[in-house]
Amino acid sequence: MPTIEALLASAELPDSPSARLDAELLLAHVLGKPRSYLRTWPEREPSAEQCAAFAALLARRRSGEPVAYLLGRQGFWSLELEVAPHTLIPRPDTELLVENALALGPAGPARVLDLGTGTGAIALALACERPAWQLLGVDRVAEAVRLAERNRDRLKLDNVRFLESLWFAALAGERFALIVGNPPYIAADDPHLVQGDVRFEPASALVAGRDGLDDIREIVAQAPAHLEAGGWLLLEHGFDQAAVVRALFAARGFTAVDSRRDLGGHERITLGRWPGEPGQGEPHAE
Repeated sequence: MPTIEALLASAELPDSPSARLDAELLLAHVLGKPRSYLRTWPEREPSAEQCAAFAALLARRRSGEPVAYLLGRQGFWSLELEVAPHTLIPRPDTELLVENALALGPAGPARVLDLGTGTGAIALALACERPAWQLLGVDRVAEAVRLAERNRDRLKLDNVRFLESLWFAALAGERFALIVGNPPYIAADDPHLVQGDVRFEPASALVAGRDGLDDIREIVAQAPAHLEAGGWLLLEHGFDQAAVVRALFAARGFTAVDSRRDLGGHERITLGRWPGEPGQGEPHAE
């Protein structure tokens, strides 16, 4: 049988920008070992069944299927999350949203809402860092809600709950100190939708009308009815949409509107504060 070293050397993933990493992750998954095992024991010979399983995963990866779906898990923030094809794969760019939410949110107890929670990544990362916060994650897809609940239960985070809801539809009368979200923001005719890993992700979590802003418009319009006075709205968006999103925030009456850049220098999230001071009562009337 071929050795671990030989299997990795012969793994062909010509269209992957991270071919060696992909192969290592897939082989470690098949062996039920950490990646460090591959370097420690390169002369070990996996069984015939393990070699066949590895070959099958490589074939699926060559067809473009994301590694995260093949493994059934993805790292985000400090967490390891279960993922599935009915949810987006959590990406490092979204950690910028978590960082800014932690910086802007209250130091003490607060109610925080995560819109379009998917795997629960944002809500769970915030819940882990701020045990005093009470997190609510909502998603329109029932399977995503159940997946987020499994991630919560495995991580033993008891300050998070998840609910099936299309944005604010099931949240009448509820208000939050902080609302965060990574909504769909890709235009329907964007050529990237038929390229790379994104081909395998759910279109409903990616596409938002002709210009990619339909869901962001809806969220910005409705958020004030669910924000406490002085509360913040933070949304992830496309790298070239910041100016338009800032204008939407300002037109709706948000103050301190700003966009923050990711590690690549792109304006990736926009935030705004609903007028008023915390503890002064209701936000401005609709």
